[in-house]
Amino acid sequence: MSTPEIRLLSCDFDCPDPAELARFYGEALGLPVLYRSDDFVLLGREGAPGLGFVRQAGYRPPAWPDPSHSKQAHLELGVDDLDAAQERMLALGAVLPSFQPRPDVWRVLLDPAGHPFCLATHGT
Repeated sequence: MSTPEIRLLSCDFDCPDPAELARFYGEALGLPVLYRSDDFVLLGREGAPGLGFVRQAGYRPPAWPDPSHSKQAHLELGVDDLDAAQERMLALGAVLPSFQPRPDVWRVLLDPAGHPFCLATHGT
């Protein structure tokens, strides 16, 4: 019996408005729309894993940094200039929470649906 090939297709995020969240990440990461419906948008490039955004009725965002309602998952985005990248993401619609654990190394922001993501200089 051979081992079946398993590959990552996408990382999907629940949200109230898939088109808006796809616009945010598409502009931030330069990713085109591969598929669109009223309830789902997939960003990416053919042959590579993508980012999906799924409409969820009654969506409640994570409450980072509240440990009783964790972030669950987040994207880590590599950047060369934290300040410039933060400014760009804020202009696209991100929100900067007041709590920043290591602002000299990474910045935590919230996307328009409230998902935390990090801008990081390490690993870039």
